[in-house]
Amino acid sequence: MLGLARLVIILLVALTIVYISLSLYSRSVRRRKLEAEWAEEGRTGDRDAFVREGLEDYDGSLRRKLILGVYVVPLALIALIIYLVNFA
Repeated sequence: MLGLARLVIILLVALTIVYISLSLYSRSVRRRKLEAEWAEEGRTGDRDAFVREGLEDYDGSLRRKLILGVYVVPLALIALIIYLVNFA
């Protein structure tokens, strides 16, 4: 049981690093797309406000929530494997 606890702790630390990296990367890609959209359309006004509003929309988007799958998928697979090995 101690081995499983150690595995879960190490896995959660690794998954947290992956989650943070993916979140920062995805946000920077969205920022670049918003800045490119601003430049293509030749808008007038405050570019920073446009980008800020776009990032606020991104914060509530489905893509942002799907990144949480970094935690769900590996933990669910480990739970399934443990179940199948012990009870199937």
